[in-house]
Amino acid sequence: MDSNNTNVKSNADTILIVDDHPSNLQVLFALLESYGFRVLAVQNGENALKIANSILPDLILLDILMPGIDGFEVCRLLKAKSETQHIPVIFLTALSETVNKVKGFEMGGIDYVTKPIEHRELLARIQTHLTLKKMSFSLACQNEKLQQEVYARTRVERQQALVGKITEKIRDSLDETQILQTVTEELVKVLNTDSCQIELYDEKLTMATVVYEYIKEDSKEAPREHLRYHGKVRQVIEPIYQQLLKKIPLQFVSTSLDSKYTKLACPIFENGGSKGILGNLWLLKPSEAVFEELEVQLVQQVASQCAIAIRQARLYEASQQQVKELEKLNRLKDDFLKTISHELRSPMSSMQLAMQTLEKLLQSDYPHYKSPKFARVLEIFTSSARRHNRLIENLLMLCYLDVKSEVFTSELINLQIFIPEIIQSFSARIQQQQQHLLIDLPEHLPLLSSHAASLEHIVVELLTNACKYTGPGETIGLQARVTDQAIELSVTNSGVVIPEKEQHRIFDQFYRIPDNDPWQHGGTGLGLTLVKKMVEVIGASLELESYKGQTKFTIKLPNHHCTLS
Repeated sequence: MDSNNTNVKSNADTILIVDDHPSNLQVLFALLESYGFRVLAVQNGENALKIANSILPDLILLDILMPGIDGFEVCRLLKAKSETQHIPVIFLTALSETVNKVKGFEMGGIDYVTKPIEHRELLARIQTHLTLKKMSFSLACQNEKLQQEVYARTRVERQQALVGKITEKIRDSLDETQILQTVTEELVKVLNTDSCQIELYDEKLTMATVVYEYIKEDSKEAPREHLRYHGKVRQVIEPIYQQLLKKIPLQFVSTSLDSKYTKLACPIFENGGSKGILGNLWLLKPSEAVFEELEVQLVQQVASQCAIAIRQARLYEASQQQVKELEKLNRLKDDFLKTISHELRSPMSSMQLAMQTLEKLLQSDYPHYKSPKFARVLEIFTSSARRHNRLIENLLMLCYLDVKSEVFTSELINLQIFIPEIIQSFSARIQQQQQHLLIDLPEHLPLLSSHAASLEHIVVELLTNACKYTGPGETIGLQARVTDQAIELSVTNSGVVIPEKEQHRIFDQFYRIPDNDPWQHGGTGLGLTLVKKMVEVIGASLELESYKGQTKFTIKLPNHHCTLS
């Protein structure tokens, strides 16, 4: 007995009635159909199992006492199969013994109705269990959806963690080979692929060469030779590269030496960067496997980080090459300066000696030849020779300063004696140029531990510079001052200010302040360069102040250079 009544809704719940009494079937059939259910009816357990397995009803009303397979066994068999175990079973029984009710629940029944059946009770129980089933199904669907969301979120988090792990390993490396090795090995391990290769393009993007490859080792078998691609060169005119050059990943199945593999090619470039593509990442899996969307995204992220790391490594390598070239040029420059300085020193020394001899001869043996004009010419020769000699000495000092700094030894310097001795050599010059000299030395100065020759050269050069650029009637000063941090030696001169735009250049080699020498002494252009380098060698610092008609150079020697007398 089955219902195909057109009045029954197509989405109506299906109820299977199982009872060996036709009269019971007819009554229940008519009752349930009148309430809009789709009703199926059978008279034995065998047919009940067949119908339940094929139709999967929403609920079963099952009589317990039937010939052949009874209701308990039918229920047990239904609950034993995954397809039918979720169908609610309500037992129909005329028995009132508790043991039968208990057994019915043990077999998997959810409820029972005692014959004679009270229709409203039956309908109420049916509606209750159908509602519970729908709620259970809805909860199961929601639970599955939540599990899928959790799973997806977990996979995304895991992917981000894996990308972070690989990025952490390559971002601080400046070795391109190490970067390629790390990326290929980590991707094979993370994605469980058979191999991973990195190919890089040439400058014109016409050739792609596999520069690094990692193959998953099999503990039972030797590495598969047909997976080896290291050193292989591919022509970029192949169709697959048209998509890769557009920075779009590509997945396909390829046949190689009787073996099929799923290949994933992912371009290596910086996401959001203006730089072009560097190459491609290739990963291989067995042909029956595919790369899921999340895996492709992971490879793309790693490829982007790989591009950044490769560019950093190449920039570092280029900078190292530049450093080597600069070192080479500096060595060539130093060698040239040493050679030319030594070559010039000998003839200049001979010229100086010859002029000194000539001057003595004129004074002693040939005084009648000495005239104002001759004396002036001799003075020009002497002055020029002295200037050139100083230039040579400064060039040699620059060449050897770094070497000397390693062997400089400190000694105790008494500034009360050290400063006046230096000043004495400038007294005549300052008086001749109508300049004023002011010296400010405290009565109790600590002994200074420093390299005396270097410090003397520094002070002499600063005083020479002051004399050169100070006009008549202006003042040159030398001051010593003790602070908690340092001993300060300052050389000042009034009447001249170094323009602010020139101040950062005055320590450059061969630089002279234009049109600012009232005495037209000229200079080597190396004096202040030597001062700055020597100050650094003795562990001091140099400051320049030039404003309000005064220029001041201050040497600061830290307290660890000082010893109290």
